[in-house]
Amino acid sequence: MVLGSAQYKRQDDEVPMDEDVTSVGSDRLCEAPDGGHVRFVDSTIRYHLGSTSYWHSRSGLEKGLIIVCLILTLFSVIMVVIVSNNASGKQLYYLSHNKQSNATPVTETPEPPKTLCLTEECVKVAGTILSTADLAQDPCEDFYQYACGGWERLNPIPDGRTSWSMFEKLWEGNQLVMKNALEGPTTANMSAAELKAHDYYQSCMDDEGKLEEERGKPLLELVDSVKIGGWPIMDETPIGTMKNIATFQNRLQYLQHDFQASGFFTWSVGEDDKNSSIHVIQIDQGGLSLPAREYYNLHDNSSKPVLEAFREMIVEVAILLIKDKEEIESIPQPREDAIRQRAQGVVDFEIQLANITIPSDQRRSEETLYHNMTVGELQKIAAFLNWTTFFSNVFGKVGRKISAKERVIVYAPTYLRNLTKLIHTYMTNDSLRLDLENYMVMQVVKTYRTALSKDYRQTGKGLEKALLGKESFPERWRVCVSDTDSVMGFALGAMFIRDSFDVKSKPEAQEMIDGVKEAFRTRLKTLKWMDEETRVAALEKADAITDMIGYPDFILEETSLNRKYENLSVAAGEYFKNNLRFHDYVLRENLAKLDKAVNRTKWSMSPPTVNAYYTPTKNQIVFPAGLLQIPFFNLDYPRSLNYGAMGVVMGHELSHAFDDQGREYDEKGNMRNWWNNKTLFEFKRRTSCMEHQYSTYNLGSTDTISGTKTLGENIADNGGLKTAYYAYQRWLERETLHEQPLPGINLTHNQLFFLSFSQVWCSKQTPQAKKLQLLDDPHSPAKFRVIGVLSNSKEFAEAFHCKPGTTMNPEDKCEVW
Repeated sequence: MVLGSAQYKRQDDEVPMDEDVTSVGSDRLCEAPDGGHVRFVDSTIRYHLGSTSYWHSRSGLEKGLIIVCLILTLFSVIMVVIVSNNASGKQLYYLSHNKQSNATPVTETPEPPKTLCLTEECVKVAGTILSTADLAQDPCEDFYQYACGGWERLNPIPDGRTSWSMFEKLWEGNQLVMKNALEGPTTANMSAAELKAHDYYQSCMDDEGKLEEERGKPLLELVDSVKIGGWPIMDETPIGTMKNIATFQNRLQYLQHDFQASGFFTWSVGEDDKNSSIHVIQIDQGGLSLPAREYYNLHDNSSKPVLEAFREMIVEVAILLIKDKEEIESIPQPREDAIRQRAQGVVDFEIQLANITIPSDQRRSEETLYHNMTVGELQKIAAFLNWTTFFSNVFGKVGRKISAKERVIVYAPTYLRNLTKLIHTYMTNDSLRLDLENYMVMQVVKTYRTALSKDYRQTGKGLEKALLGKESFPERWRVCVSDTDSVMGFALGAMFIRDSFDVKSKPEAQEMIDGVKEAFRTRLKTLKWMDEETRVAALEKADAITDMIGYPDFILEETSLNRKYENLSVAAGEYFKNNLRFHDYVLRENLAKLDKAVNRTKWSMSPPTVNAYYTPTKNQIVFPAGLLQIPFFNLDYPRSLNYGAMGVVMGHELSHAFDDQGREYDEKGNMRNWWNNKTLFEFKRRTSCMEHQYSTYNLGSTDTISGTKTLGENIADNGGLKTAYYAYQRWLERETLHEQPLPGINLTHNQLFFLSFSQVWCSKQTPQAKKLQLLDDPHSPAKFRVIGVLSNSKEFAEAFHCKPGTTMNPEDKCEVW
């Protein structure tokens, strides 16, 4: 369950926090813009190599010459690979040879001679596959290195990044498409929403230098307003203005409701897990500035540099604000050591907050987390606020009254009880009360400092280096493109679709989804460990899964698109104010949902997003246009490659409906137990196998994967591969044809299916980024998303003739779906 307040703007491709969704996964960290708040998000994916219109416009002679040139180029690539590997004294594991490998020689029924596929796309993808792979590796011992060894040699992590992958390469390509759209001339055909997106992007780019001219003054106006009352950390002799629990409540309401800053807990209006047709207020734990509670562990030496960098970030931004305030009025300055001591007080409070935060691997059961109660009942377990007043204050923005009888869903009652005790301790001690006040005001400072001049945006540089190993920041235009996508993603998505999306992809992708669904249903019918009653319910749920592909239709309808953003005001030269307006707009949109029916066709990702997701309360899978590109999907690729990449993603999302959390929801998206006890016991036995398997993996250090935290994604990865493989086999049977071999590659198409799956996960990370992924990401690291899945696949072992007992074909395998 991922909850968050409606107050946050997404970073890059982050899913809006008002829906519970599970994405295809992450092998990368979201790069926080210009030193912005670092957080982990669900991934981006693939790179579009270009249109085929050039090919179709050539004459027959020209096409022949192009093919000859491409074949010669491909031959050169093959020879370079062979020579370089032979020079290193390594054996090339061409699978038909099986020399010195752990593959079992087999006698296969010879197939009719097949002509090579020599289309432009086949030749290009063959070259890409060969340059990405390392054929010197034994595929039966380490298939990740076999699939990605060449890519790792050729792709160092670029400057300004902490990871690099095919995911990020595609996202950067999509960013370039969006940049060209945003920087191009406006036309009379553009919708009002698209013009707003242009203006927002221009305000972020700050071509006129207004951000540098204003520096921290807009933030100072907020901090020094009557509602906030200043930031004690900046005062020479701080006394604070938060004297009692009443002023504490007022301050928190101002920060959350007027300025959309966070702190202490998260809340939003979302779909009720047990009645998914209605919306309800949801409350969960929250309030930590660092991306994982483990960073607050004082007994872990690796945490100390992160906590010190966090403290220094607070010191840096406070010093900048003090200097800018001096230009407005003469003020006595506190010593830097005094500022640092107060900043340490903020860090110390967050350490206490982390101590009461429930670890994510103890929050896997949706049923256990769900607590339905009234606001009045909430008051009894969390008395640090008057909750009726708190919610009445914010819902007053949309004219909605809240009483003590209003129903809320609480996902962390134990945390809220302990938070009540912690706040009482701080409020009854003068020194600690100042630390609490500094923490609260820091929430608004943290939220808006990235909307200021460059020196403010870079106050988090030290923290990002400690957390991620990041040495520099990306180009400003990339930051602003991602920011515009997070604010007006559907307006920008309309431009993206018109400029780069092949509309023929939608029906082809739909055909693949239908095939994957049918393969999954067929698998369900044959599972011997499932009783008939549960099987019938599972089939009903599988049949009820809906899907959406590419983009929502409304974005290409000017009136509908304009209506979506009609209440969002944007001005080209007002980036800071645009942020304030956007946060207020998102908050009001979220509040207004409380009395509205659930929109089951609402998208939670913008079209350019390179990702996919499953929503359990809607029982729905979604695949944005940004995903339907090379190497996941290409209309002119062999189906083995499309099913190995895009098909596995489809199967992954479908399998989330039946992972350890998704299985708790029925066909209508309501949480209820539809499992027979015996079958549920067997399901848990099988998932326990997978939990243990992944817990044995490590990244060459004592940092091991949490098989518990990553269980849902590992179930989806394994189920997705198996489902896509059988969908591909059914396609072959239905089409009654053999796919043409690719030139220069001595692999069958069944083998290419597994190679295609593996190569989309080729990636690199800094050591710090790897650690953060282990702590905060529910997905396994990319290498083990390949090795873990394939070592469980008897179909893979058969395709590559791996001997029993080899690393990639262990005797004991884990299987759920």
